[in-house]
Amino acid sequence: MTTTRLSARAAIASVTDPGSFAELPAPRRESGPDGPLAWEGYDDSRARAAARTGEEESVVVGTARFGGREAALISFEFGFLGGSLGERTGDRLEAAYTYAREHRLPLVSLIATGGSRMQEGMLALTQLQRVARQCVLTRAAGLPQLAVLRDPTTGGGWATLGAGADVVLALPGAQVGFAGSRVRPADADPAAYSAEGQYAAGHVDAVVPAPELSGALADWLRVLTAPRPAGPVEPPRAPASARPPRSGWEAVRQARHPDRPHAGAYLDAYFELRLPLSGDRAGGTDPGMLCGFGLREGRAVAYAAQCGTATRPAGYRTASRVIRLADRLGIPVLTLVDTPGAANDAAAEHAGAGAAIADTFAALAGATVPVTTLLIGEGGSGGALALAAPGNTWVTPDSYFSVIAPELAAAILKRPPASAPATADQLRVRPQDLVALGVVRGIVTPEEQA
Repeated sequence: MTTTRLSARAAIASVTDPGSFAELPAPRRESGPDGPLAWEGYDDSRARAAARTGEEESVVVGTARFGGREAALISFEFGFLGGSLGERTGDRLEAAYTYAREHRLPLVSLIATGGSRMQEGMLALTQLQRVARQCVLTRAAGLPQLAVLRDPTTGGGWATLGAGADVVLALPGAQVGFAGSRVRPADADPAAYSAEGQYAAGHVDAVVPAPELSGALADWLRVLTAPRPAGPVEPPRAPASARPPRSGWEAVRQARHPDRPHAGAYLDAYFELRLPLSGDRAGGTDPGMLCGFGLREGRAVAYAAQCGTATRPAGYRTASRVIRLADRLGIPVLTLVDTPGAANDAAAEHAGAGAAIADTFAALAGATVPVTTLLIGEGGSGGALALAAPGNTWVTPDSYFSVIAPELAAAILKRPPASAPATADQLRVRPQDLVALGVVRGIVTPEEQA
């Protein structure tokens, strides 16, 4: 079953537990003939829309359960004047958000809208300010907001409820974009206005096939409403045995070995359920940074993990986004450090590498939830340190941390390339050196030695 062109109530039925939806009473609003602008024929248009859809407005709001977990719910009726937002729509949206805060419920929005309602002019457009205010209040209350982008999700609905949500899921092939199909430039690339295009650009967390959507929402609510650990989470165990290196250069070689475990192996062993978040919400993604939330022994944990590649600005921004979301929701964070350093090509500089790294430092420094870090491979300079928790960083036996790669240090010191191994020893990059220097708390034990 698909929710892309379903009615509001059919969309609700397709993703919620059977019989669990309970509609909230609609706020009453009086207006003159043909609405606030006295737009000729507006009342007739509303009456025809009501007769066609069985709804009195373009949204249906209430509560429902997803996998047994209750949430406040908004579902758009695209058949009612294109799912457009007017004053009565704003009333209902505000009622849903208010109910969510009063009852400490997460909020799920099933969006299908063409934007603001022309027949109500600027009064319709100002509903976006109302929605933005409700999003902010709900965010400040520490409650998660999830959005599902149906077809189409355009205009102010995308720019508030959709893009403003904490977790953004989209249905395949859905139109998604601020510009609707009738107001785009004639030569615009249609892929830019699709769910898949928005995912590739870092604005959508996942494109979910319709048959999998109910399970995805249930999983997300399961994780985001799970109990939180009381303190910092323990670092993962090393999934493979490795002996402590005898020299700094051996530490570097072990960390760079292609067969050593990488972030995915650590995360898979650590979490019983793991849900990824993708994209920096600024036009970029970095496959070398895995971010999201998961369950560890039934408790919620957020994660940001480098995968051994040079981290790009989008990767840092995605990590910062997840750290701040976890902080707002009161969920502890696990970071895995593994990078030769930040990407330093021209494209990275144009994309704001310095600002992105600075923001990741700031996100960790400002976090009020506990953060645990495990260095699992290369720890190259500030690009690695940006993701390391001050005072709670651990290392694996096959990792190293350095102010700069030994080869680059030798070059800066005007030494020959052959001096890189000796320079590695001078830098004291081995795990045991890092413990002795007080840079890290300790070396984790491999699984078989635990």
